[in-house]
Amino acid sequence: MSSIPCAIVGVGQTHHKSRRLDVSFGGLVREAVFRALDDAQMTFADIDAVVLGKAPDLFEGVMKPELYLSDALGAIGKPMFRVHTAGSVGGTTAIVAASHVQAGKHRTVLAVAFEKQSEGNAQFALGSGKGASLGAGGAFAPFIRSYIHRSGAPEHIGWKVAVKDRLNALKNPYAHLQIADISIEKVKASPMMWEPIRFLESCPSSDGACAMVLTDEAGGLAAAAAGRPPAWVLGASSRSEPPSFPGRDPVRPQAALMCAADVYKQAGITNPRQQIDMAELYVPFSWHEAIWLEAFGIAEEGDGWKMIDDGTTELGGGFPVNCSGGVLSTNPIGASGLLRFAEAANQVRGAAGEHQVEGANVALAMAYGANSQYFSTWAVGSSLTPYA
Repeated sequence: MSSIPCAIVGVGQTHHKSRRLDVSFGGLVREAVFRALDDAQMTFADIDAVVLGKAPDLFEGVMKPELYLSDALGAIGKPMFRVHTAGSVGGTTAIVAASHVQAGKHRTVLAVAFEKQSEGNAQFALGSGKGASLGAGGAFAPFIRSYIHRSGAPEHIGWKVAVKDRLNALKNPYAHLQIADISIEKVKASPMMWEPIRFLESCPSSDGACAMVLTDEAGGLAAAAAGRPPAWVLGASSRSEPPSFPGRDPVRPQAALMCAADVYKQAGITNPRQQIDMAELYVPFSWHEAIWLEAFGIAEEGDGWKMIDDGTTELGGGFPVNCSGGVLSTNPIGASGLLRFAEAANQVRGAAGEHQVEGANVALAMAYGANSQYFSTWAVGSSLTPYA
């Protein structure tokens, strides 16, 4: 039995201040929720269920924040669901929300994800409370070194991604980190954090929230008729694998390959490089762009860095990646995946503003988390049949 079509008709984000010391948890999420509802021309009364995602509760030290935030989310008297899959949680939140619509359980669902790291300790949380934590960069640096060794990629590839995404961020009023004088020289001169990851090749740690309104086919068609083009979910999938097992390849995780294959099958994508117009990939450290271009079949194995080197992934290139500035420019961890999914949706809606990819018809978004073991991905289109 085929699922009910699902459309994204509203998107909201918090604004570009990296540290939102002026708002509470409730104010942070409510700001994003109201923007999404306004975008969808709806109110809380139109929402049938709420799905909330964030990284571990250790990040802010508030247990079960979904209960504390129920009134701020407009979830009083409505079903509310909590999602957590490490750094991929924001993407998984969107997929869980879409599944409620696709299954016919609820007609209109609000997906929300957030993190308020100024009120917590991200390094403590990433280390599970243990001392001498390597941090995320320390965990991923060996994978990046392995990729460089295998592919023969030159050192400047990481610098180019860092500059590209920060330049894109200057076109996005919601980007949390905006560096007006970003340059290859500036990135190269920044301190080495975890070899080969330099300070400016790393993501920030920020406060933020993202919200999205998803609805059924009738709601999507009604929005389109009113002149508000929706984004249609063409395929969505989540996969995970253990952090360590014999033969595991963290540069090309099996979970990532399976996640991509599932989404492409649902969406009818047989040639990702040609059939997808742009991608929002989860790139917390600049070298991950090349890694995910290959794992998600956009580039052949060993060739992802070449797409970066020749400018293909730049805004205006043949396959733009992270036109919003990506995780390198905005990283409220629990919301980072939902931001990728929302930015992809806005691209096919024609609602991305200055960082819009002209003629974007199909967009890919992915998020990953933990020890490169949790993956969530979706493909969205400007119509239900983009290849017809």
